[in-house]
This record gives sequence, structure tokens and C-alpha cells, in this order.
Amino acid sequence: MTHHFLVVHPTLAQKAEALKGTRTRRSPAPRSGGRGDVRVRARTAVVQSITAQEVTRSVPHSVECLLWGRAAGRCEFGGCNQPLWKSRVTQEQVNIAEKAHIYSFSGGGPRGNTGLSGADLHNLSNLMLVCHACHRKIDRKHDGGRYTVSLLQEMKEAHERRIELVSAIAPEKSSQVLFYGANIGDHSSPLNYFAAASALFPGRYPAADRAIELSVHNSSFCDRDAAFWQHEAFELRRKFERQVRLQIAEGGVQHLSVFAIAPQPLLILLGSLLGDIVPSDVYQRHREPATWKWPPESETQPFRLLRPASVDGEPALVFGVSATISVERIHRVLGENASVWSIGVSAPHNDVVKTSRQKAEFRALVRTALDQIKAAHGQTEVLHVFPAMPVSLAVEFGRVRMPKADMPWLLYDQVNAQGGFIRALTIPEGEEQ
Repeated sequence: MTHHFLVVHPTLAQKAEALKGTRTRRSPAPRSGGRGDVRVRARTAVVQSITAQEVTRSVPHSVECLLWGRAAGRCEFGGCNQPLWKSRVTQEQVNIAEKAHIYSFSGGGPRGNTGLSGADLHNLSNLMLVCHACHRKIDRKHDGGRYTVSLLQEMKEAHERRIELVSAIAPEKSSQVLFYGANIGDHSSPLNYFAAASALFPGRYPAADRAIELSVHNSSFCDRDAAFWQHEAFELRRKFERQVRLQIAEGGVQHLSVFAIAPQPLLILLGSLLGDIVPSDVYQRHREPATWKWPPESETQPFRLLRPASVDGEPALVFGVSATISVERIHRVLGENASVWSIGVSAPHNDVVKTSRQKAEFRALVRTALDQIKAAHGQTEVLHVFPAMPVSLAVEFGRVRMPKADMPWLLYDQVNAQGGFIRALTIPEGEEQ
């Protein structure tokens, strides 16, 4: 049944005065058709209109509680997400939420309500928890304008699905985001917190609203400068001690999610500093599409280890994963007698790493290779490392290192401006011969 009301919008003072007049004022019995009778009937009509309007629009308390829970007390309009339990200005606790109808309460309202019964209008599925500004925005035009029923339903579903996803994650899934970036050639490496943080879901969620930042900002050095490697390595070690190792020792970091873009010797150094002192997930920046999120499971290439024919020369470990490194390039640096060990894939390219599982396979193979190289050449011999691999594997290679058991490493980097591989860093520091 459709009820038609005279639309009256009295102020609160007018409402109170009307109610007060009906409760406390005793009008003399008017003569039939007199002014007093007219005033009484007018006041009665106003009160009845107000009462009927308020009762009819009232959302059941149980439904309102469900709506608050599903929305987590935040505006459900896409992109707003404003907390509705406090003032944006003073931060005082105050309920600023409004309950917006997707199909409008009245048949002539925004988006209408054709086909809905009166009972369905206050269903949870037809209500959005919103702030005042967003409520005004979606109801501004008589027909709803571009804020259609389907669009508002999508916003509501997306918001409530995200809340359910986040709140379902156990507390131990908290992870501290760690950034490390350094100049690669003439290009700096910007890292975006929100892009990185979103890559953690659904397995983990950020422990803080900002990352631990180990990068050197506004550095004037690049990898072809003589001072670059020493400067970047010093700054990385210094910042790691202050911002990571100290927090781990004090119990402030339980898990790390690592996002890094830098020349590979520095990524390997970062991995060696991380080691296994705290559980860590190392993320890979994918090119197609450009994202930190792991793509759906797909077919991957297996890693393989190739041994040299002879182990009489200086040992070299070559990673041909993102690009092919010919043996001739290694011989130009170490001489013809170098013993070249290699880890690679059959078809090297930049986006080889597509799953987190591949990193575990890579670590296992690297550990095997390091043990075999040490057995063949001795623990005190320097291992020359020539990397061409994705950033996540460079960090993972460093993490595999066992400081007390493994050989010293001398890391090289390809610098086109200097005609090929150059000596970059040593691990441990000061081991270069």
C-alpha cells in the first residue's frame, strides 16, 4: 500500500513547539467552526505528518547494526572510506554516518523503487553507510544521474568484500614493508607504498602506514662512478643496522615484506644483511602487467646448474636467468683458466619469476651449488659472482649466504659505459683481493 504524505520540513524548534503545544497547552473548547478548532486541527495534522514520516523512514536497529559491521564504520562510496565515528576536524568521537537507500525510499526519489515492497526498502542489501557529502552526491539528481543502482551496488559489494578480506587475516599475518632503491644507470628507482602494500593481500597486511626506507634519496652517483659502490654499500649497511636490525632485536619487527629495485650487487648485499634473522617475503616487480602482485599460477621454467669441465682455475658463479652471459665475457675478466659454474634457465628473460614457489626452488639449487663449489675450490678461495637475474632472486641469493660457512664473494656488475663487467662489492666487506 502506498501512503501519500503532505511533505512538511519543519525545523527542530518548530517540531518541539508543535509537540509542546499539543501536550501542555489546554485550549478552551472552541465553538464549532471557530479559530481554536482550526488551530487544533492544524497542529494535529503537523504532528501526525512528522510522526508518520519519522516512523516510516526509520531503519530497524538490528539492520543498522549489521550495516555498521559490514562497512566497518567507514563510508562505502567508492574511494571515500572516511571513518564515520569521529570528526575529521577535531578527531572527537561522534557518529557522522548516514544510511543511504540504493533504491530510494520514495517512489519519486533518486533511482526510484519500482518493484520493491515497503519491507524491502530497509533491507541490508538496499542500504549503504555513507558520509553526508557522499549521501548528498548520490541523491543530488532526481533520477540519481550517473549514480545508478548497479553502480552503488558494486561500490557496496566491493567495500564490504574488502573489509571482510582484511578482517579475516590473523594477527600473525602482519608484515613490515621494507623499501630499498638505488640508481640504475641514469634512472632512479621510485617505490610506491600503496602499490607495494596492496601486493601483500590476501596473505598478509601492512604492520604500519609507511615503509622502512633504506634508499639513498637524491643521490648524485650512478653505477659508472668510481665512488658509487662504496657510497651506496656504506649507506645501506648503516641504515640497515639502525632501522632493521635494531628493531628486530627489540621485537618491533616480526616479518618483513621486501620491495627493492637497485643494481644487482647491492640487492645481493641487502639479501646478505637480511639473511634468516627474521622471516621475509621478497617481492618481484613484474613488467607485463606492471605490478608487484604475484600473477595467477602459470607454467614456469626450471632452474638448472651447470658444472665446469675443470675446477683448476678461479671459481666463477654466473647467473643467466634474466639474460645470457657467455663464457667468453667471464674469461675476459678472469682469464681463460677460470672455472665457470652457472645457474640459469633454458630461455632467459626479465619476467622469469612468476610465482613465490620459484624463489624456494632457486634457493635450494643455490645452496647446493655453493656447497659443491666450496668442496671443489676450498672455503678460503674467493668466489667471483656475475649476476643477470630478476631483483627478487638477487636478494634471495644474498639471503642464502651462510657467513661462517661460505667462501668470500666478489660481486661484479655489467656497466656498458665501462665496456663490460666491473668489480663492484665484496661480501664480507674488505675481502677483495
